[in-house]
This record gives sequence, C-alpha cells and structure tokens, in this order.
Amino acid sequence: MRIHFISGLPRSGSTLLEGILRQNPRFHASISGPMADMFSGLVRSMSGFNESAIFISDSQRRRILGSLFDAYYAELPGDPVVFDTSRGWCGQLPALADLFPGARVICCVRNPAWILDSIEVHVQRNPFGTQRMFNFDAKGNVYTRVEALMGKDGFVRRSLSNLRQAWFGEFASQLIAVRYESLAERPEETVRMLYEALGEPVYPHDFNHVEYDEPGFDANLGLPGFHKVSGPVRCIRRTTILPPDIFKQHNDTFWNLPDQNPRGVLIL
Repeated sequence: MRIHFISGLPRSGSTLLEGILRQNPRFHASISGPMADMFSGLVRSMSGFNESAIFISDSQRRRILGSLFDAYYAELPGDPVVFDTSRGWCGQLPALADLFPGARVICCVRNPAWILDSIEVHVQRNPFGTQRMFNFDAKGNVYTRVEALMGKDGFVRRSLSNLRQAWFGEFASQLIAVRYESLAERPEETVRMLYEALGEPVYPHDFNHVEYDEPGFDANLGLPGFHKVSGPVRCIRRTTILPPDIFKQHNDTFWNLPDQNPRGVLIL
C-alpha cells in the first residue's frame, strides 16, 4: 500500500478531486473518514497526558501509529494507492513526514470568502434542518454563522490555521496545493500535473462524468447534497450571497502571493 493525504480547506474541491481519483481502479479515495481522529487520539494517549506513556518509546509510537493505517486499509484488494482525507492532516504534518517520508499532502485551497459563501448556500437550501457544524441554532443569521465558522474553534478557521502551519513549516515540501479554480476550470491539465507530482502513470479520466455521493454522511451533517458530485467538471460563475462586508473581511488567497510561499510549495 502506498499512502497520500488530502487536506486543506473545506468546500475547496476535495470531494470533486476524490470523485475524479476514484475512477482510477488503483486508487482509493473518499471524503473525510475516522483516521485523523484515531491518529490524534493515539498520539494523545501516548503523550504526557497519560502517566503510563513513560513506558512507550518513540520507536514504539511510530510502529503503533503506522500499524493503524495498515489495519484500517487491510481489506483493500491488491496494492492500492490510498488517499486518506481529513482537514486535520495539515496539523499533523511533522508526524506524517516522519512516518511516511514519501507521502504527499494534497491541500485543496479556495478563497475563504467563497468557502463561507458555499456553506451558506447549502444552509439556506436546507432551512428546516439543523447543521452539526454549528454549536448553536444555525437559524440565527449569516453573521452568527460566519462568526461560528471563523471563530477560534470554528470549522473553517481551524482548517485554515492547520494549512498555514503546514505551509510555512519545516515540512512544507511535502505539500501540493490544488486551487479550486484550477481543478474546476482546467481539470485535465491539473490532474495530469498532480499525477506527475505523485510519480504515478497518467490515467484516462472521464471529466464529463464524475460521480460521487455520501448521502448518509450529509444527512447526518444536516446538509443533504453537501458532498454530492455529479456530471461534467465545470466552473459555475455566480454572484455571492454573502453581505459585502463579510465577503471583504475574508477575501484572502495568500497562496497566490509569491512572498507568501517561502518554501516553494508546488501550486497547481
């Protein structure tokens, strides 16, 4: 088994990328699963939070954490290339670099203003549901929802903080940034470049028929269709539904600025 990771920001094309990669029979990819939480839980249980951790050496920690991936993916047939997805992997980059020095972390990125817009679109399309990404009644208004998403422990803010830590950190060379616009507007070129960066032979993907859906996951989230991908890959231009002050406050694409890429992260 060869493993890579998909991380970065939410609503930035990761589900679309997974839907494309899944067309390759050698590849296994899906939306965020339990691995990152189990990994973090093991790290914590083997750290100073547990008084018995003094009996665990670093070499034992490495073997235990590595075996987690072997056990979880043991039932996959053949010799697969696994893409494990979680927004939390960027926050674990030093550990991943130690355990899997040949692995790459694919970071899907998008202007946070448009991420917030995308979430708000789905919230307003489901006016009678309760969204689990909010820790309060999401029926307040767009301002309280954005505040929750971008607050200290907010879903979007946490992902952005993890990305920035990895981006400017020592192990940034393992990152590959995939811009939402690149994937949506130039999917064939972008995926070909990704294959090259991963050292994989190019596969003839069908970008006119990309299908992926996790209805059970989305129903539990309170946002039916949140991860549904169907049909041709295309970029849909529209006007934001966010109030102008919110959009302006969160309009930021630091990865596009040359002076904000000191470690030369590959950007597609």
